[in-house]
Amino acid sequence: MAIEFAVPVLLWLAVVKVLHLAVWPALDRTLGSLAAAAAYPASILLFTLGTWYLGLTGLPIVLALLPFAAAIAYAGSRRFFTRKRLRSALTWDLAFLLPFLFMLEVRWINPSISYAEKFMDHAILASIMRVPTVPPLDPWYAGGTLDVYYYLGYWTGGALGLVSGVPSTVTFNLILPTVLGLSVVALYALGHLLLDRHRWLPVVALFLPNPSAFYHILIGDTWFDVLWGSTRTIENTINEYPIFSMLWGDVHPHVMSFFNQGFLLFLLVFAYLRWGELSMRGRALLCGLAALSLGSMPGFNSWDVLVYAPVTLVFGLLVWWRYGNLRLDGLKSWMVLATVPPLAIAAYLPFYLQLNSPGVAGVGTVPVPSAPVEFLLVHGFFLAVLVAYCLPDIRRRPYLLLAAVPFVLAGYPAAAIAAVPLVYLLVRRRFSATDTLAILGLTIVLVTELIYLVDNMGEIYFRMNTVFKFYLPAWFLMGTASLAVLGEWLRDAGIDRHISARMDRALPALAAVLLLVAPFAINVDFGYGSHTLDGAAYLEGSHPSDAVAIAFLRDLPGDHVIVEAEGGDYTYYSRVSSFTGIPAIIGMPFHEYMWRGDEGHIGERSADVRAIYEQPTRTVDLARAYNATLLYVGAAERERYTVSIPTDALELIYDREGVQIYRIPA
Repeated sequence: MAIEFAVPVLLWLAVVKVLHLAVWPALDRTLGSLAAAAAYPASILLFTLGTWYLGLTGLPIVLALLPFAAAIAYAGSRRFFTRKRLRSALTWDLAFLLPFLFMLEVRWINPSISYAEKFMDHAILASIMRVPTVPPLDPWYAGGTLDVYYYLGYWTGGALGLVSGVPSTVTFNLILPTVLGLSVVALYALGHLLLDRHRWLPVVALFLPNPSAFYHILIGDTWFDVLWGSTRTIENTINEYPIFSMLWGDVHPHVMSFFNQGFLLFLLVFAYLRWGELSMRGRALLCGLAALSLGSMPGFNSWDVLVYAPVTLVFGLLVWWRYGNLRLDGLKSWMVLATVPPLAIAAYLPFYLQLNSPGVAGVGTVPVPSAPVEFLLVHGFFLAVLVAYCLPDIRRRPYLLLAAVPFVLAGYPAAAIAAVPLVYLLVRRRFSATDTLAILGLTIVLVTELIYLVDNMGEIYFRMNTVFKFYLPAWFLMGTASLAVLGEWLRDAGIDRHISARMDRALPALAAVLLLVAPFAINVDFGYGSHTLDGAAYLEGSHPSDAVAIAFLRDLPGDHVIVEAEGGDYTYYSRVSSFTGIPAIIGMPFHEYMWRGDEGHIGERSADVRAIYEQPTRTVDLARAYNATLLYVGAAERERYTVSIPTDALELIYDREGVQIYRIPA
């Protein structure tokens, strides 16, 4: 990897490690041997919360490092960081670092901010890093803010980039490695709760493709078609799985939330299994962490909270039932249920009060459910394990299979498939942590066969977002449960006895080597590879005139609004606002329409931009109406419009390689 990126990467990792070391001592008494693991995601969430409130109050976000530094100094004065303790945390350091390096290699091979949602992802990230205020400025809607969208994941990445001194185009390619590292730590810690051995098995959920990927391999598809086709298996929907999302490389909310999903599951399962062992202080701390995690979800990816708020309530009820028999007992077992939801709301209350999104228009009944084969090609691995898990119960009570009949008669055969293991797990009434995770995951995929949330995606793609956004949490729930079941089978089959201690240590080492070699063994560049960590580096070859002009604008001081060409979504247009974070009058109009609806007058803005370029008598007045300070004229503008601007009324501040940038007089 190029030496010039070693320093940014090391600075980034240093900040992450400082945050981790600061939080670890506070968790030690409550979480014991798992405290060092939990400190990784917990510290990132606490850093996000602190920097977000600093942005809200207009203070420099670097101030957020002060309490972390003070916590390290205090723990050091108490001699917490002994050699023995630091050595014990090495397992978790490696659990973070190895997947981080894996994804760093992937991003180095394929770093370009150039397709899919990457222009949007970097636009928001660059906007936050340019002006870290709350709510952040909308880079594609001058005068507007991102109170219409869940931007907290971008805020986390931007804040880390700012305090570590890493530019946004490199920060873009460090976010996903960090998310994967944190996710592995969270699921590995969850494995320590669910399994006595082979505790790494839940981590496999992050790297396992769905059955559809294997189908596309068997029919001889290209590598690209294997990945793409396996995530478009159910007709007119998106059904991504974690490793695809990582390889595809969109730094998007549904991906950035992975680590927080795993962290909340770890906390809830920990509460369920160990509540009786905790002191009052420990219970309060655990509830606080769960509230921090749950409260962050609407800001990271609002769809997640629609799943994990009920999941939290279910585990809260189970803790109360298991330790207090649903009474107000001395163990305060009702605390999870009573304190986590209100504290979660309180944590980011200003975010909810600022939120100005049109949201969903209601709930609809699915008229065209998933075909059974397509459904199995998405969930088949986990369903097969869970059905096999229920086989003893099926043999004892085969009549419960009739529970699937109503779904079949109603025309929902895929729901009937999910209903079989779900009914048996419910009737079993064991409600172990593994069973509960499986029940919750199965419930999600069953319910999404019956209903969907109405949005503005149109009649054909009416359930695309519902399937897309709910299937990923279902993957985490069913995946961790199924892999925990596999771990139990390995133990019960006595396979453990045939694995020597040396082999048990060698297998993780082999997995680590394979993980680091894999990015170079498979094609992950999708035709955009440029072997760098700078996501804008490709501009120097493909759009050299824009590359130099954008570099000029990134260094231009002051608050600005820019006029640039608008040319629809998922195109190279809107590239200036995307790479600089300077708000444009309008960019990627369908995204803005999804966020703002008809009230955004998106078409009017697009027409005004055209008029600015083509009607010189209106140029200055229209630009001033949007408080625009800069006018960009490059190849894309000349291609999109018949450019005719009043150059005598504008101040030319940049003229190089066919690009002119004008200052619009106040």
